[in-house]
This record gives sequence, structure tokens and C-alpha cells, in this order.
Amino acid sequence: MPSIPPDFYERWVTEPIEKRLAETKGSLPPERWLQQIWRHQRLVRGGLKTTEGRRVQILHPGFWNRQPGPDFKQALIQIDGEPVRSGAIEIDVESRGWRAHGHHVNPSFGEVILHVVWEPEAGVDPAGVPVLALKPFLDSPLESMAAWLDREAVDLSPECVKGQCSAPLGAMAGERMIELLRQASLLRLRRKASELAGLARHSGWTQALRQGLFGALGYRHNTWPMRRVAEVCGSFEGASNVHEWQSRLLGVAGFMPSELPANEAGDHARQLWHTWWRERNVWRESVLPRSAWTLAGVRPANHPQRRLALAAQWLAGPDLAESALAWFLGQPLADGGVDMLMDLFLAQKDAFWSRHPTWESKPMTTPQPLLGGARAVDLVINIVLPWLWARADVGGNTVLREKLELAYARVPAGEDNVILKLARQRLLARPRGLPRLAFVQQGLLQIVRDFCAHSDSLCSQCCFPALVRAAG
Repeated sequence: MPSIPPDFYERWVTEPIEKRLAETKGSLPPERWLQQIWRHQRLVRGGLKTTEGRRVQILHPGFWNRQPGPDFKQALIQIDGEPVRSGAIEIDVESRGWRAHGHHVNPSFGEVILHVVWEPEAGVDPAGVPVLALKPFLDSPLESMAAWLDREAVDLSPECVKGQCSAPLGAMAGERMIELLRQASLLRLRRKASELAGLARHSGWTQALRQGLFGALGYRHNTWPMRRVAEVCGSFEGASNVHEWQSRLLGVAGFMPSELPANEAGDHARQLWHTWWRERNVWRESVLPRSAWTLAGVRPANHPQRRLALAAQWLAGPDLAESALAWFLGQPLADGGVDMLMDLFLAQKDAFWSRHPTWESKPMTTPQPLLGGARAVDLVINIVLPWLWARADVGGNTVLREKLELAYARVPAGEDNVILKLARQRLLARPRGLPRLAFVQQGLLQIVRDFCAHSDSLCSQCCFPALVRAAG
């Protein structure tokens, strides 16, 4: 039986996008692309300026609004060191869209604190709202982001249980299905690597890894405040132990208690304040307001305060970037090699945070690890391996890149999330027999991004069933 060509999946996905991009070369990008650039902050964040030349810091890009009104709600920005502004972000391709779309007379746009456009446009006054043009600040050329913008950046969960691809996938030979999922997972790996490489281009490889890891610790709701803490911590100097790193990370995050709690929480806070009180004036303008954090519905073990305590252990220990790189250049394919990589991110017990989710919470009866094994898998498969792949790719080292892809295929499966559970129900008529490996999960997620997210619950006009038949 002939095998699937090695670039079959990627060519199927990217060729239509590249063709559309070539047909529209020289024209303005669609607004939905600008929304995704903003949502995922594919920007050189340290150098942002308004069209009037004022420095802008994005503390939180806001939450994507699918209803009428501004595109993003509850954003936090700071302009030229002024007090933090909280409000909405409106995105238009052109500055004139502010008036052309009637935003200037719509009361729901009164909360807009920043008007984001593609490029500056002379002679247009958006009613005094600061304007930020994205084009000069992209972290990568628009052409290299086209496929990602068109597919990867969209979120949509189909409602119907069984998809039209379920039957052809059920008829596909097992080894062919595994190969299709492997190719889809490698495309996901490369796109994540491209995002990290764009960040490293302006912030350096170590900082790119830190921001990726911190963002992953924030989960869906607190990705951006965690990444902001990582941005600031790149300027820290002289921290040498876990307590010093905890005081700085929790201080910049705005989580140091204003009043000492009682009992052991007070004892621990007092130790951290011993460091923070001497440094807080230095970092005063970088401290995040409490409104930057979304804490409702966060599981206690995943609370940002606890995750920052974990990050403090990372920063106080051996350099993670160097350790991951040493693993990569050493023995990624040896027995247990991937387990050794995941062990780099597991934490030691912490006298306080292993038993407390927050400053105010009651102690847990049984100490809990600061990072579980399943979450370590998520960090390795979504951040660390893409970061390593990007380094090999930028260096033009195809041998190491292929070696990394083999290691990627050996990572054990993590926990299924809601999207994965739905994908298994919709796509897999016979889910048994697939290996319990992370690349299978990553391949399913990529297929959902590339196809399910662009169709409705009835799979109208979805071309994935045809792809499966062509590959089967």
C-alpha cells in the first residue's frame, strides 16, 4: 500500500491560503486577521507606539467580543507611564472606519481606550481615541503568518456530534490514520515554533521560552498577565533564591498582601515582604492591577499565585533554556529521554505553596505538587519542543530538527480537554487502537483548527472528508 506523501497534509491546508494571499497582494489584510494578530499579540510588544509617537504597553489585550460593540473588552493598557487605562479595544482595517462604521455616535464605543488599525492614515481624527497601527510592529512578516492567521487563530466548537469525516476516517487503514495525525501534529509544531521564533527575534531565545511557559501557566483566562510578569522579570537582576524570586514575581503581579494574613500565611508573607519592600518602588510602574487577573472559576490548584511560586523555582534553579538545549543536544531519543525533559519543569515541595492555593485559603489536608505530570506534558508539547524546533530551524540544522520531530512523536499523551473529547466523538468512528501519545492529540487539535472551525455543525462545505478519501 503506497504511503501518504510526507507533505500531504500541509500542502492541502496551505496551498489555498497561499493562492488567496497571492491574489490579494498589495491590498489590505482582512479585519479578522487584524483581530487575531491583536488577540494573540503577534507584535514586538516592547516597542509599541501610537501614531502620535506615544509609548504603549499592553498589560492585557482584552477578551474577544463576539457580540455587537468593540472587538475586545476589559483590556488594560498604559501610555507613556500614565495610570493604567481599562476599557475596550476597537479594531478596523483603516482609521476612517471609526466614523464610517458609526462608532463616533454609538454609546457602546465610549469605553474604547485604543483604536487599532493596519497602518497610519493621515487626516483622520478618531474622536480623540489613541490610534495604534499594527503593520510596523508585527513580530513576523504578514506573508509568513498567513496560514496561521487563516486557520490556527480561530476558535469554534462544532455542536453536532458525528462529523461527515467520521465515515471515511473509519474506513482508513490504521497506519494511514496515524500518519495523517502525525503530519497534522507536525504542522501544529511548526506553527507554534514560528510564533516563538517571532518573539525570540526581538526578545531573545531565553525570554521567548519564559514568556511561553508563563503564558501556559496562566491557562486561558490569565495568559496575558502571566506573560506580562515574564516580560518584566527579564529585567530583574540579582535574585538568587526562591524567596527573592517569589517576592518579585508576586509583587509585580500585584499579589503581595497589603495586610499580613494570620498564622503561617503571615509568616511566609513577612519573609517575602522583607525583600519586596526594598524593591517595590523600582518596579512600581510595572505592578499589575488586580483587575488584570480573572480569578472566578479558576481551580484552586491552578491559581496564579501558586503558579508564580512554581515559576520562582524555575528561575532560581538551573537556567531552563540552557538545560532544555543541553537535553536537546544530548539524548532526546534515549530511553526515558522525554521523561528527563519533563522532569526539568517539575517543582520541589514548597513549605507554604504546596499546601495553600492562595494567601487567604485554608491549608489543604494533603500537600499537592505545584505542577502535575499531565501539565508538564502540556508545557513540553506546546512550548518547549516548539521552542527547540524553532532554534534548530533558525540555525538551518535539519538533522537536529528531524531528531526533535522523532522525540516529539514519543511524548506521552496528556489529559484530554473539551475540544479533544468533542473531536474524538465527531471525527473518530473507531477511536480504539490509536497510540496514547501526545502527537495524536495535537493532530486532532490541528484538524479541528484547520477544518471544523471553518464549518458549521453540519460540516457544510468542509473539504476534510475529501482529504481523508484522497489519503485513504
